[in-house]
Parts: sequence; C-alpha cells; structure tokens
Amino acid sequence: MKYTVTLNGSKYDVEIERADAPKQEAPVNAAQKETYAANEDIVAAPIPGTVFEIKVSVGQQVKKGQTLIILEAMKMENEVLAARDAVVRGISVSKGASVNTGDMLLTLK
Repeated sequence: MKYTVTLNGSKYDVEIERADAPKQEAPVNAAQKETYAANEDIVAAPIPGTVFEIKVSVGQQVKKGQTLIILEAMKMENEVLAARDAVVRGISVSKGASVNTGDMLLTLK
C-alpha cells in the first residue's frame, strides 16, 4: 500500500508491504552468475547500501534464517538471511563496501 506522509512539514511517499508477503529475491548480475557453478547459491544484495557487518566466514555452516551480512541503507541496518542450511563457499564483499541491488555478496554450497 502506498501512502503520503508529512513529517516536519515535508511530504514523503512511502510504500508499506505486509510482513507475511513473499519477498522477491534480488536479481544477480549475469556476469557474476556465470562465474559460479550451478550447485552454488549466490546471495545478492536485496537493496543498495553499505556492508555494515559480515557475520559469517568462508567454510562456516549456516542455518536457514541465520544472518549472513548486515547492510546499512538510509541509516537502517538490514539483515541478509540464509535461505537454507548451507556452507559459506565464498565472500565477495568487505566491510564498508558499497553495493547495489543484485550485487553478489557471497555464495553458499
């Protein structure tokens, strides 16, 4: 649902989505996708932002729903979660890096 909100005299257009609505995965850049084997999952940035914290390391086992990376966007910390149980195969970003929607953050196997 879209709303217009007035805050301190300034108007802002905001969009609110239901928490139980299915999330769309960010598209991965084609050049990055070709680099990896078909049996690996590429975790892409769902939004543009800055890598605030990397919560995992290469070779680490992760569980579905576990926080992998925290992105900072518009002064908010956004968690990027594991979609399934897996092992971290590679990390493509570093703390403080700027990323765009669809940029590869890491791979899971």
